Formats: sequence, structure tokens, C-alpha cells
Amino acid sequence: MPTANDIKILYMNRIKQLSVNLINQIAAGEVIERPASVVKELVENSIDAGASKIEISISNECRNIRVADNGSGIHPDDIQLAFSKHATSKLSNEADLFNINTLGFRGEALASIISIAKLACTTRTKDFEYGTRVESQNSVINSYQTGCAQGTIMEVNDLFFNQPARLKFLKSQKTEFAYIQELVQSLSISHPEIAFILKNNNTAVISTTSNSDLLTRISEIYSSDIINELKKVEKTDKLSGIKITGYISLPSYTRASKKSIYTFVNSRIVKCPVLLKAIDNAYKNMLPIGRYPFVVINIDINPQEIDVNAHPTKREIRYKNPNQIFNFVQSALSFSLNAFSNNVNNIAANLISDADKDKNDSCGVFGFSKDYNAEIETGQRINTSSEKILQFKNSSFNNEPSNDYSEEKIFPIGVKDKTVQKYGQNNIEYSQAQIGINFDYKTDTKKINVIGQLKNTYILVENEDNLEIIDQHIAEERYIYENLKKQKEIVSQLLIVSDVLDVMPEELDLLENAENQLFKFGYKIEKISDNQIIFKKIPQILSNVKPQDILSELLNNLKYSKDSNLDTKEEKILITTACKASVKAGDKLTLWQMEEIVKKLRSTENPYTCPHGRPISHFIPIKEIASYFIRNN
Repeated sequence: MPTANDIKILYMNRIKQLSVNLINQIAAGEVIERPASVVKELVENSIDAGASKIEISISNECRNIRVADNGSGIHPDDIQLAFSKHATSKLSNEADLFNINTLGFRGEALASIISIAKLACTTRTKDFEYGTRVESQNSVINSYQTGCAQGTIMEVNDLFFNQPARLKFLKSQKTEFAYIQELVQSLSISHPEIAFILKNNNTAVISTTSNSDLLTRISEIYSSDIINELKKVEKTDKLSGIKITGYISLPSYTRASKKSIYTFVNSRIVKCPVLLKAIDNAYKNMLPIGRYPFVVINIDINPQEIDVNAHPTKREIRYKNPNQIFNFVQSALSFSLNAFSNNVNNIAANLISDADKDKNDSCGVFGFSKDYNAEIETGQRINTSSEKILQFKNSSFNNEPSNDYSEEKIFPIGVKDKTVQKYGQNNIEYSQAQIGINFDYKTDTKKINVIGQLKNTYILVENEDNLEIIDQHIAEERYIYENLKKQKEIVSQLLIVSDVLDVMPEELDLLENAENQLFKFGYKIEKISDNQIIFKKIPQILSNVKPQDILSELLNNLKYSKDSNLDTKEEKILITTACKASVKAGDKLTLWQMEEIVKKLRSTENPYTCPHGRPISHFIPIKEIASYFIRNN
């Protein structure tokens, strides 16, 4: 508690004007949170300057940042003013504040940066044969003429050199660079017309071409494989002038985090609850819990209808009519996803045509009347007066079976009671009543009567009182998982030659942190560079699986359990191995292979759910089928 004397001294202190550098440092606390904030401010200035190529170089544990562009440059008479607080070329009067068409406008960034770092700027406009060089430290600016190309080069060195308290709160170099990389990816996607190069210690991490369309830019940042998973979004409200463009993933393609949801307003990166809620609603009941879609959308809207001056970082945004934006975005995304839903409505026709084409398949085929289309589209169990018909989920069927099956491709089907299933949790136990089983696997010793394969994904088994539908992938996954768990030592295979695989810094961290657990279960990974690894050893059971597929699955599971305990991480690695070693959805099996999978399933300790907690089998009582066809026997 302060004493009376302390309070007296407090009131005796006189009011004084703070120094320019201290004022700028206080402001920098809001504008410059970390190295990525510096990159954001400088790159946005380059974009506003009309650059068609921007190169970002990072070094010295992310404390040295160099941003070079071929934009319009800074006029030599304005160079001193450019580093003053609240000096900008993007606003002229109060009215302009509500009609902002640039990314920057507050005039705070450069003044903040020079108060907490050593900065050098080299710039030239097209109207001058010479350029200007500016050097600054502690907000003191010196400038002189120099030769240079048109454009601007900003060099920020020793960030936070005069703020040791701020410096100690920075994360590791890998983490800070990961923030920078995510930012540059977002800026690159929002401006596909600009070529971006991002270097970390002189190694190019991102390199894109100029004049790209959005789809090409997405493939440059991610891979060409993702293109087939995306649906185009394009809608215009002529009355309000609002337009949305972009791409969203099908429900069958999901990601482990929300990092692949990119939302822009007038090509500005925004964190907007309105847009995120609209996306969630559009995908409602389509995605497994804990999985997220890939989304890139940009909203073009009259600048006078929004307020981007809500926060110094300019990532928050306010709308005059948020409900209108919410409804517009949700309807646009839902419309694009309808094409996928319409495919599900044609399941019966596809199944019948597939059965006709392949005479070697002795599969039973179930047809649906038009009355059931709405229920199928929503993925809910179809209820009639006699409680019949199969239950389907949108993501379980495509016109063409996918050979790249994983746990994110098919969502549980067949749960009959009101128990809520939480996808992604381990060891979820389902009672026989919950998944419709009316006999015990452990005591039933009758001959397995496999009658065929449905969509090269589901094994159909005729039992005395029901038709059993088994997901072939997760059935074998359960068997392999339990066997791996019982083994004291997993047999490994050395790889003499292995593909060099690209990883992001945070992904490399995950792999390094789980090195001991990976080795325990038959994996050995060697780091080639900060963003490349190779497999030196893998479990022998995965000898026919592509290293890239193994890596992708491992990372997905490790990301999900990165904050979990050791046992959870080991569990995730085991699940990965079992998943990648199992037969895939879309694999055509012989009758003998199907019988073997069913036999193996019935020998497991838990034949009812896969390691992810999804039901393996769905049962349709013979009485229910007979009732549907109006048979009494």
C-alpha cells in the first residue's frame, strides 16, 4: 500500500512533454507486436505503392528485416516527413477516413519502427535520376542522395535493440518466422497479381509469380493437389454492390486448424467474426468435429460501408450492416456447396449404374425415392413410418471413389440413439444398442457370409437377422492398431533412398519434439534444412505407402495432440501407422480379401469402433428391409 508520503510526492510531480522517441515507442507497443508486424506494415506500403514484385528477407533471429519493391518510391522532398508521426500520402481530409482504398492510412508505422530499430531506406521515383538514402536510429533521421533503381528498399536491423523487455518476450526464431510466413502467405493470396519472394537466412521459402490468377496462387502456396478439392465462389449483389469471390473446399477435404481460412475485405486481411460465423454456418453438419475447411474469400464492398479504423493493426473491421454481410456470405458459400450436395441426391442412380457396369460384384443395391432427397442432403437418418432406409453422410460418397482415403474422408454413420459423438477423441465406447448390433461378435461363430462390396468401400455381410455394412478401411485399421499396440518392438525398414519432403517451421518443431516417440514406433526422420526432411526409417508395414502421405498423416495427428501428454502423442503415432497401412476406400477387394478383413475384425478386442471413435459397422434388420418392400415374412 502506498504511504501518505508517496501520494504527496505523486501529486507534486509536474506535467511535462514526453520526448518524440518515447511517444513513438509507446505508439509502437500497439502497432508493432512482433517481427511479423514490421513485415506487415512494410509490405502493405509496397502494395499501396503499386509494386509488382516484393522481396522479403529475414535474418538475425527475425530481428533483421529487409523489404524491397519496384513500386513508385518516395519523393525526395517527402522522405523526412514520411518518418514523422501521422504523416501519410493516403489521406487528405476527414472525409477520406470513411473512403479508404489503401491498406495503410494511419501514418504511424514508420515513426513507430524507427523508435525501436535501426532503419535504412533507399528509394527513388521515376521522375528522378538519383535516389535518396535515409538512415535512422532512436528517431533521429539523416538523409543523402544515392544511386538506386526505382522503388523502395527498407532495411530494419536490431529490432527492439533499445527495448530489452520487449525483446525477451519474443518467441523462438522458428516460431517468429512461422508468423511471418503465415502473414506473407495471406498477403500473397490476397494479391495474386504481385510476385512475392520470402527468404529466411538467404533461403527462399515462398516464391510466386506475378500476374497469377487466384487458383494458380493457391497452388503455388500449397500444391496443385488441392485444386481438385476446391469449389469456386462468386456472387454479386447488384443492389448493394457487394461481391464475393474465392474458393472453398468440399466437405470431404478438411484441415486440422483454422489457419487455412483466409478472409479478406477489399483485399485487406481481416479477423472478422461475422465472416467466420457465416463460414461455420455454411459448413454446418458437414464437417467432423475438430476439422476445418480450406477457405479463401474476398468481399468487395463500398469503403463507405465499412470502418477499418477500429484498431491500430487494421485487422478488425466494422460494417454498417453486419447482418446483410453475414447472410450474403453464407448464401454464397452454401450455393457453391450445393453442387456437392446435389451429387449425394443421385446416390441411388450411381449405385445402380455401378452395379450394372461391374458384373463381378454381387452387391445388393438400395434405391431411394424422391421423398428422401432432403434427408440425404442434410446427412440425417431417414425416418419413415416403419423406420427404414439407410443413413448416409455427404462426405461418404463421391461420383468417383478417392484413393487418398484417411480418417478425415468419412464421417461416422449408423449411430441410432441420441448420444453425441465427438470425432477425434480416442477410446469412445459404443454399446451394441447404440450402433445397432443385435448379436455378439465374441460368441457368434457362424460362417461369415460376405455377399459383396458397395462402392469399393463397404463390405456387405449377410447375417441371420440383419444385413451388416462394414467400412473396409476402418475395420482393418482397428485390427492393425490393436496388433501394433501389443507388439513390444515394431519392425522397421531402412530407406536407402527417400523423397525430400518440405515442411513448415512449426511442423519441423512438432517432429523434433516427438522424435523419441516416433523412433519408438519405427520412424526415424532426418533434418536436411530448416524446411526439408527425409525419412531414414519407417515401419515395415508402411513400405508401400508414399512418404509424403505418411508425413501428412503424422503432422495432422501430432498437431491435434501437440499440447497433450506423452501417452496421447504415442497414441496418435500408432493411429497414423494403422491408418496408412490399411486398405483404402475405393480399393476393389476379392471375396477372400473381404472375408479376411471381417475375420480379423471379429478377433479384435473392440470390433465396434475404429481408433478415432467411429462406428465400424452399420446393421439393417432383415425385418426392416422386408417391411420396406411390404413383405410379411
